[in-house]
Amino acid sequence: MSFTKINEILDETNARLVVLLCHHNADPDAICSAYALASLMRHLKPECAVEIGATQGISRLSKHLIKFLPIEVKTQPNVEKADVIMLLDTNTIQQLNNWAEKVKASKAPIIVVDHHATHPETERLAKVCITIEEASSTCEIVYSFFKEKNIKPNETEAKALFLGIAFDTRHFVLANSSTLKTIAELVDAGANAQETLALLSLPMDFSERVARLKACKRAKLFKIGEWIVAFSHVSAYQASAARAIIDLGAHVAVVAGQKNESLEISLRCTRDFQEKTGIHLGKDIAKPLGEYLHGMGGGHASAAGVNGVGDVESGLKRCLRLLKEKLSNQ
Repeated sequence: MSFTKINEILDETNARLVVLLCHHNADPDAICSAYALASLMRHLKPECAVEIGATQGISRLSKHLIKFLPIEVKTQPNVEKADVIMLLDTNTIQQLNNWAEKVKASKAPIIVVDHHATHPETERLAKVCITIEEASSTCEIVYSFFKEKNIKPNETEAKALFLGIAFDTRHFVLANSSTLKTIAELVDAGANAQETLALLSLPMDFSERVARLKACKRAKLFKIGEWIVAFSHVSAYQASAARAIIDLGAHVAVVAGQKNESLEISLRCTRDFQEKTGIHLGKDIAKPLGEYLHGMGGGHASAAGVNGVGDVESGLKRCLRLLKEKLSNQ
């Protein structure tokens, strides 16, 4: 599956408006891949208007990055008028929050471009799913579209793609040889590695620091075989808190947060845990946990998230049970 299929759908629909949608609290990989893909489509289809939207806004880091990149993210994109809808870095329709029903009701074909395992419901709704789990990021997939069309990204496009890849690979810690080759080509295209990486260093604000410290203080530890698993809860910054607990020494960190009936859970694990156990947090833990909580879950092998309905205690208990079941089968 490649950009050729996207081009076919744009031609079939005689598309005049394409809406690119990113998940809630869109991270740099989401907004940068959307920006680069929008630029590519405008180059190939100048008659076609392209809008980028992120439900419930973009992340704090993404807000910082768009000061240095000409990325316009609409809070109310014209989903109803779209001829084609594309989901970027968004593997479940529920990650669109209040836009999910609009997308489901639309008659426009849906295209998914992502490096996460596609959720079955999303596969049913989408006309085309371009999902490459081996890719480090959605930006890496979008860059492959540039290469397929033999188009060299300009300096700004290269900078955006570089940022998305650097963010999702944790500054290339998770990069493979293919990713590093892509990065070298983006540098050749004009991305200044040192200056661009510096943009990802955003000072941690007070509330995030407090959330991390609270999560560590509240953490409950379990030893399952040779692995240390930590569970905690905070009202915000669950993903950041989970990373902090991993940095402190846990092999797996699960941090939940509740707002009214809504429950959000972030899961992280060390590379060592993932490689030795073969457990994929997105497929093996987050997906069934999301279903249990009447919501959705998914993500990477070592980083995943869940949105659902319920309380913190029941959500964490179910997660512990899923982990124990998977580890008992080792």
